[in-house]
Amino acid sequence: MNHQPDHLRLDRAALVTIDVQRDTLDGAPLEIPGTSAAIPAIGALAEAFRTGRRPIVHIVRLYLPDGSNAEPVRRDLVSGPIPLLRPGTPGRLLAPGIVPGDPDLDDDLLLAGRAQQVASDEIVLYKPRWGAFFATDLEQRLRAWGADTVVFAGANYPNCPRTSIYQASERDFNVVVAQDAISGLDQQGRDQLANIGVRLQPAATIAAALTAGKEGVSA
Repeated sequence: MNHQPDHLRLDRAALVTIDVQRDTLDGAPLEIPGTSAAIPAIGALAEAFRTGRRPIVHIVRLYLPDGSNAEPVRRDLVSGPIPLLRPGTPGRLLAPGIVPGDPDLDDDLLLAGRAQQVASDEIVLYKPRWGAFFATDLEQRLRAWGADTVVFAGANYPNCPRTSIYQASERDFNVVVAQDAISGLDQQGRDQLANIGVRLQPAATIAAALTAGKEGVSA
C-alpha cells in the first residue's frame, strides 16, 4: 500500500485521462455507459490543470483494421465491419470539450510510440494494451515533469483505468481518482481503490484546489 501524505501535493500532480474518445460516447459503436455524462467533469478538470500549469496526458487506443494491435480477446471485434477507434476515423478522436480546439490526431506518430503535443505540457499518447504504462514512456515523462502524484479520469474503470491505476501504484506514484470523472466506477471499485491507498475525490474538489493555488486536498 502506498504511504501517502495527509495532503496530496497537487503542485506535483499530473492528470492522465484514459480512452476519452468519441467511439466510447453515448450512441457510438463502442458506447461505454457513463462516459458521456462524465465529459463535463473531465473537461473542467483538464482546464483546471492547464490553469494550474500542471501536465496532462491523454491516453488513447487506436485499433488497426486487421485487429493486429488489439488484445486477443478484442481482435475479432475491432477487425469487424464497424470501425472502432480506427485510425483516420472521427470516432478515434478525443471527445469534444476535452482539449481546446478539438485537435486531430496524428495516427502515424502515435502508433510509432511518440507523443503528440496538443498544448504546453499537454500530450496525447497511444497505448497498445489495457494499461497506460505498458509499452509507453508515460512513467519517464511523469518523472521528467517532477510529478509524484497522478490524477486519473476517463473510461471505463473495470478495464483500462483500473489497470493504469494499479500500474501507477506499483511505481510508487500517489494516486487520486476523480470519482465523478470516470465511467464504470461502482462501490466495489471504490472499495478496491481505497484498499490500495488510492484517494477518491470529486473532480470539482481537485479542480478547486488547483485553481485556488492550494497545495492539496485532504483525504
